[in-house]
Amino acid sequence: MTGQPERLDHFMARANAAYYAGRDPFADFITSPEISQMFGELLGAWVAVVWGQLGRPDPFVLAEAGPGRGTLMADALRLLQRVAPACHKAAQVHLIETSPRLRACQNAALKAATANPVNWHDALASLPEGPFILLANEFVDALPIRQFVRHGQGWAERFVQAGRFVEHAAVLPPTHPALARPVPEGCVLETCQPALDFVHALAIRLQRGRGAALLIDYGYDAPAWGDSLQALRAGRPVDPLRDPGMADLTAHVDFASMAQAAHRVDVWGSVKQGDFLAALGLGARAGQLARAAPDQADDIRAAARRLAAPEQMGRLFRVLGLSVGVTGLLPGFAGLRAT
Repeated sequence: MTGQPERLDHFMARANAAYYAGRDPFADFITSPEISQMFGELLGAWVAVVWGQLGRPDPFVLAEAGPGRGTLMADALRLLQRVAPACHKAAQVHLIETSPRLRACQNAALKAATANPVNWHDALASLPEGPFILLANEFVDALPIRQFVRHGQGWAERFVQAGRFVEHAAVLPPTHPALARPVPEGCVLETCQPALDFVHALAIRLQRGRGAALLIDYGYDAPAWGDSLQALRAGRPVDPLRDPGMADLTAHVDFASMAQAAHRVDVWGSVKQGDFLAALGLGARAGQLARAAPDQADDIRAAARRLAAPEQMGRLFRVLGLSVGVTGLLPGFAGLRAT
């Protein structure tokens, strides 16, 4: 075996940085905004309602973390321009994106969707102060994880060496999340400190300026264990430890831990994506589009099913809401509970 062992989170961060700098991720996988315009439109409607619940601040920061090609934000802004022009005019668009190549894609997508300048940031910390609404779809799953394996009363941590896992004994502090879960012998527990740090910083940002955030991703809402690290290339699973930088590495998101990290703000969910989109009116919007374009009706209904059906994206994908200063219930969460 050659090369020095590299901690899994360091390996994952290095591989994903190389991947997003040099490859087109949408040749390898498809996200909800790319499946149908309905996804971005519904989130645009969500923004409009939340903006009203915040007292219609003008201006306000409309941010997206991990905006991909810019499709979600473009669809949301077009919806706002059509049905909530005052909200559209007040929105100052800020995108958290480190890839120069993806920034160029986002700029092209947003040129026709807003006359306001679009601003890019490497991190949440540099966003301007003030009232704030943030969207993050499939952002957290790509943040680097660590994996720990239970052996009797002790733990080992997984490192990567020469394309395979190797284990090194780990001494965990008393507050480590691994020690609070009854993980079976030989099983893997994943932790993602960058996700917790992001949500904690997001909560502090909301406390300072009031606003709301949506975090949408695939994952789980109850204590769980197991190895969820995965990689896709051309839509097919590949070995995540081979050829770093050639595939997107992701892992399931621990929504319960993120909710705990968002202390001192109102936390909504997490709830299943299918329930959330249904509450926002996915069925009605699909019907409206199908009537307007009857030759595309089957494709429109198929896209709605893909987004919301339990056997497709509706159950595995979940939605977590955070808010400060929002009057009433956060849209999409009324009557829903974590399941």
